[in-house]
Amino acid sequence: MRTILWFIYFWAYLVAVLPKFYRCKKLTAQGRIKESDAIMEEAVRKWARRLLKAAGVKVEITGLENIPQGAVVYVGNHQGNFDIPLMLGYLPRPCGVLAKKELEKVPFIRSWMKLLHCVFVDRSNPRKAVESLGKATALLEEGYSMLIFPEGTRSRGEQVGPFKTGAFRAASKAKVPIVPLCISGSYKVMEAHGFWIHPATVRIKFLPPVHTAQFSRDELKDLDTHIRQLIVEEKAKM
Repeated sequence: MRTILWFIYFWAYLVAVLPKFYRCKKLTAQGRIKESDAIMEEAVRKWARRLLKAAGVKVEITGLENIPQGAVVYVGNHQGNFDIPLMLGYLPRPCGVLAKKELEKVPFIRSWMKLLHCVFVDRSNPRKAVESLGKATALLEEGYSMLIFPEGTRSRGEQVGPFKTGAFRAASKAKVPIVPLCISGSYKVMEAHGFWIHPATVRIKFLPPVHTAQFSRDELKDLDTHIRQLIVEEKAKM
């Protein structure tokens, strides 16, 4: 019953906030991006937190003081479908997401994500994947933070898979810090039970930023391994 009610609420809320969506779309067309961003920030945070509450998710967060001002690339392990609402609901400032191409086919969702400055990536097409990373880099240079899960897919458990390098290339090109983050327990909300949603406690920890400008060219080549190791070691303590 919880799962059915959750999905009803998911879509009902998106319909209820359609006036805000069209308002943001109009403001964007007029070049009033900051006004649109402010409306999006409020609407998306409320939407995400209410979804988590409806699912019975208890969130424990540490390390918010490690997030610097300005644009950053958030890099974390990816356990389940609830990772994105967790981030959108509890980051100090909403950010764009480097998301899989399949989400661009979902009505309403794709439109909201585009207004949130998300970038869709087709990992099956190397050329298009490079173009998507270029868009993400441009957004970082404009001052928008990006959330990237470099595993490329959900682990559906506590293990951390190998990291792809796109997130790190985007951060180094845009010369912005990387904020590593650890997620523990989000897969217990859905993935551990198949399709069905269950209450769970999710722990999120933000680690000190890694300033890419401090790394040499050779060190940048190993940045994915370095960040992954930081996350794996910190997760073991959670």
